[in-house]
Amino acid sequence: MVLLSLSMHFNFLPLFLVIAVAWLAPILLSVLKLKNIPSVIIEILFGYLIGLFFLSNQSGDSFKILEFLGLSGFLFLMFLSGLEIDMDQIITSFPRKKLTITGILKNPLLIGILYFIIVVILSYASTFPLSYFIHIEHRWYFALIMVTTSVGIVLPVLKNRGDLSTRYGQMIIIAAAIADVLGIILFTFTAFIIRQGFKFELFYILILFFIFFIFYKISLRLRNIYFLKKLFYQLSHAASQIKVRGSVLIMLIFVVISQYIGEEVILLGAFLSGLLMSTLLHKERSVLMIKLDGMGYGFFIPIFFIMVGVLFDPSALKEFDHSLIWFLIALFVVLFVIKLIPAILWSPLFGKRKALAGGFLMASQLSLIIAASTIGLQLGVITPGINAGFVLMAVLTTLIAPVMFNIIAPKNKFEGEKILLIGGSSTAVLLARRMNVHGKKAFIIENNRERFREIKSKGLQVLFGDGLDISVYEKTKLKPNNYVVISTGNDKRNYEIAELLRKNLMHERIITRACKLPCVEKLQLLGIEAVDVHRVVAIALENLILRPTTYHELVESFENYNLEEITVTNNKITDKQIKEIAFDTNAILIMVKRKENLFIPHGNTYLQTGDTLHVLGTRTAMENVRAMISQ
Repeated sequence: MVLLSLSMHFNFLPLFLVIAVAWLAPILLSVLKLKNIPSVIIEILFGYLIGLFFLSNQSGDSFKILEFLGLSGFLFLMFLSGLEIDMDQIITSFPRKKLTITGILKNPLLIGILYFIIVVILSYASTFPLSYFIHIEHRWYFALIMVTTSVGIVLPVLKNRGDLSTRYGQMIIIAAAIADVLGIILFTFTAFIIRQGFKFELFYILILFFIFFIFYKISLRLRNIYFLKKLFYQLSHAASQIKVRGSVLIMLIFVVISQYIGEEVILLGAFLSGLLMSTLLHKERSVLMIKLDGMGYGFFIPIFFIMVGVLFDPSALKEFDHSLIWFLIALFVVLFVIKLIPAILWSPLFGKRKALAGGFLMASQLSLIIAASTIGLQLGVITPGINAGFVLMAVLTTLIAPVMFNIIAPKNKFEGEKILLIGGSSTAVLLARRMNVHGKKAFIIENNRERFREIKSKGLQVLFGDGLDISVYEKTKLKPNNYVVISTGNDKRNYEIAELLRKNLMHERIITRACKLPCVEKLQLLGIEAVDVHRVVAIALENLILRPTTYHELVESFENYNLEEITVTNNKITDKQIKEIAFDTNAILIMVKRKENLFIPHGNTYLQTGDTLHVLGTRTAMENVRAMISQ
């Protein structure tokens, strides 16, 4: 049977086995309650097993297809790694004042660069003691393999702990991003020189950066054209999914150009295409990433890691003879030591314990160490045994580093700024998820055991307890600045809990929902913010009728754009005109509230202590504005 000139006699069994493993891995981790272990570890392990028992006798054509899909997954991984890096965070960290030692230590970008330089020096120095166990053909390239890190591991660990939006979290994530960017650039140039020598063609790599700049400038102009904005909006919500197709097209443009420069440049091209998308998308970035993540992590990327397992050859380790165990131990120790020593740079700001924990987290290595090692094997500068050793180290560091981070820097989940949600309704669950996306810690209090287990299975923070029990608020260490949102689904119960919080605990930051006007009025008499459900629904419907485009844009971009109220407390800002204040370029001042008056600000407007500024911007920009306005 032939359809569209494609043969139906192709053997789909290998692809079926690979996809089955990709589907099974996260389910197995969830059932065994091993959610802290990345699914890629299971994918590599299962890949090795199916390669050993099921795929060893498969035809060459089937393997070629799997290798192609695996390489596509690798490129997708590099693309999404670039897209994950928030360039807003890095750009806003550029120093704007005269540099001092204190200023360098407090600047996430500068300290990240300094951290990377120290890691490179230590990594190169460590190749000398390692050479006692094995022969190292190319010390510099071997050192570059060890300096890699994994933003894909660092970011979710910080996010799960609620540290992503903190200064500590920003220091670590920017250091990891810099290690990714500079690491890929360094080993791309090094691989090119090893393969082709110091030739004029080496400067062709710079063409990629020139194309990056040209695309960036052109895209900035094109996205402001009304016709294109309207067209892309219409097509992005249709079957055409134009933004997804455009993202893949941009990735392939960079990959194809890179391929003509040299095979070793392809990964850099894919990474730069993701970085380009990150700088351009801003508010659309989160929505588009969900779709691209579905393509990448749902299909292509698991195939890459499974194929790493399929192609893993443990017999290659026999080349070390009796020195094997000592080489692996030494390499394991070195991979942690080179990341722990420069972590001392964070000690003055966060203390030795947190600095040490950050160093352990930076030692997590996964995709890039496998990439650099694989390319080194193709170049002939590392042996199959060393490559196998690096694959093992990628698995071990990914398993151990996050665990050590959480042990050394334990954090009480109820400490700090948080939001308590009384009642595990579907509204509360949705709100908790949205708050977590904004970097806010949200905890649900639920008194129904079955519902409690259901919410917990979704990965949300939930505590079994009754909102009418005062001991619950003692367990959660409720502070005056913490918001309490009451949403039990019953107006009478909502009122009873609100009354308890107000009268018995003297708590002020209380928000609750009400479906009936009399209940709203009673809550208002207590001084409690009551949300009239019918009114909210009516306003939402009104927006959909009168301003649908604006409404959809605001709803869909909530992950990246925050609207916050910030009170002016910094005396240096008082009596200054707005045009004299260096607001972050990714934040805009919408409105000013002065006592009971609201007005739209202009450049000549003077700010006063106590003014409440309504500011819209990215999460990083909001942090910078808060630091400047509320010092």
